[in-house]
Amino acid sequence: MNQIAWLRGGFLIFFLGSFLGLSSCTDTLESSQVVYDNDFSTTNLTGFENGRLFVFQNDTIVGYYHNEEVALNLQALPSHNMLKITTEILVHDTWDGNQENGVSGPDIWLMGIENTEIYRTTFSNTPCESTYCLHQSFPNDYFRQNIPKSGAIQTNLPGLCSFGAFPNYTTRYSISKIIEHSNSTVRIFWNTELMAEGVADPACDESWSLSRVTVEALNVK
Repeated sequence: MNQIAWLRGGFLIFFLGSFLGLSSCTDTLESSQVVYDNDFSTTNLTGFENGRLFVFQNDTIVGYYHNEEVALNLQALPSHNMLKITTEILVHDTWDGNQENGVSGPDIWLMGIENTEIYRTTFSNTPCESTYCLHQSFPNDYFRQNIPKSGAIQTNLPGLCSFGAFPNYTTRYSISKIIEHSNSTVRIFWNTELMAEGVADPACDESWSLSRVTVEALNVK
């Protein structure tokens, strides 16, 4: 999504383009309010379904998960017509990206609101060589061919479990999506469709965690 902003007459003008499905090429952001921001350092999981805390690299995060849905319920949202949801995640161990053999991949991560999926992509933690490279879709939707760890904000963390003794097997990403929304409540969910056939402990082979969630209520005209 192309998102360019500058200050004009007290308003931020956003080129939201086709991402929002709007007919005009420019739209005015009249107000923005952060309604939720949690890096889990206070261990507060109010509103979470299937939320659990653990410490990774001295940070308290939510996880870890393998093909389990986790969700956040927010109440009493201010008046708005769009939400911006920013999710920071950690992708642990042997994710195989777009691998399409149905045994070790594809390894899909998804998010949505209420009962509607809004984003589906893949991640790859595999080394990429000239003769062997398991591509991922992120930062695009599935299916696109990007090199492993494209768009990552941190790549040098050790794995969590099966590759816990090795560097570069946990990758951090920040994912932002803007969606049309006007209700006073919202349920945001995250899940995966990870393939780990024949593995004794799939959650030790491939998992993911939440390290931060931020939700902003927007009024755009």
